[in-house]
Amino acid sequence: MPDLRDGESTEMPGSGSRPYVLKNVGGVYSCSCPAWRNQSLAIERRTCKHLRKLRGEAAEEARIGGTLPAPPKEPRSDVHAPPLLLAESWDGCADPAGWWLSEKLDGVRAYWDGKQFLSRLGNLYHAPEWFVAGLPDVPMDGELWLGRKQFQRAVSIVRRQDQNDLWKEIRFQVFDAPALDGEFEQRLRFVKEFMKKHRPAYADLHGHSLCKGMEHLHEELRQVEALGGEGLMLRQPHSRYAVGRSMTLLKVKRFLDSEARIIAHEAGKGRHKGRLGALLVEMGNGTRFAVGTGFSDAEREAPPAVGTIVTFRYQELSEGGVPRFPSYVGIRKDVQPLPAPKKEEPDMLSPSLTGTRRFEFSKGNSSKFWEIAVRVTEVTVRFGRIGTQGQSNVKSFPDDAAAAKHAEKLIKEKTAKGYREA
Repeated sequence: MPDLRDGESTEMPGSGSRPYVLKNVGGVYSCSCPAWRNQSLAIERRTCKHLRKLRGEAAEEARIGGTLPAPPKEPRSDVHAPPLLLAESWDGCADPAGWWLSEKLDGVRAYWDGKQFLSRLGNLYHAPEWFVAGLPDVPMDGELWLGRKQFQRAVSIVRRQDQNDLWKEIRFQVFDAPALDGEFEQRLRFVKEFMKKHRPAYADLHGHSLCKGMEHLHEELRQVEALGGEGLMLRQPHSRYAVGRSMTLLKVKRFLDSEARIIAHEAGKGRHKGRLGALLVEMGNGTRFAVGTGFSDAEREAPPAVGTIVTFRYQELSEGGVPRFPSYVGIRKDVQPLPAPKKEEPDMLSPSLTGTRRFEFSKGNSSKFWEIAVRVTEVTVRFGRIGTQGQSNVKSFPDDAAAAKHAEKLIKEKTAKGYREA
């Protein structure tokens, strides 16, 4: 079997019902099999039996610099997360007057340590030498940014290992100088003066302005969102750079966002038949729910693999802790992996695995069916004359236990009326 060129992918049969997808993106080879996904190594050092079969033992050992590594039980000692300041969420009540206001960039957080770019988890971004030319030998905090609504493309570029010319699309938007011992205004002034004097080709000072009050904040937020931006950031005046979560840095958004692990794909219906309908995901606290909106047609045709960490946007949490109106945003590689599900989940949910049960009733000229499916916190009922599509309705519940209890109640009611399970 020939090797993969940059950007190519192929499929290979595995132990599951669906073939595994092997890819080469910028010299980084990946496989959708669990053995590749679950390795606690940098992605460029991972391999598996499918990649070895595709490329050959010698080629894979040369690429990763050794034999197939066993997943380490302890965290990697060669990766150290940079000392980053992380934001808390604005509560909507605290007076923002006098705070520094800036747009929240939908890019990739990057820490320039004076020599190289590091991710939030300490992984290296392989920026070309011409991209980093002119940057200072002191740390700078910022975002590798492509533009509004361009998060996924930005991620695909900065994660490449081949120092590709695609980096010319990226800008390093600097918003702080962490190593300087001074107030925020002093650090911001240092970055401004450095940019003015040295003019690095691919770096800019991210703009800040003083917030005049609540009305000004909401007006700026409306303008940014109208342009496709993600939200705003508030920085406390005269504040120091503090490592970790701090109330001196606040994010302001109408919608909340979070991360979850994909545990299954749900098949689409109607116009999405034959491709992804929804992602069944699990948050770090064990809450499971479906994300069915926010996907492009291309993402529905080739959805992210089971086990992938994704970002989703939502309005609020229900009383049971379930995100309301979740919408898919994109794949995340710069956050800590979530705890693995306790048991294996199927790649594509079939009717039997989603809990669908069918009941039928026949008497005289009447032949009817009634189906019920429980999908985590949603109960779907479909009913009508046998031989027709019938009609359906969906009801949501605060948790999976409440959904299951409601389903049991409906089943008892139908069987009491003479319906028999098909």
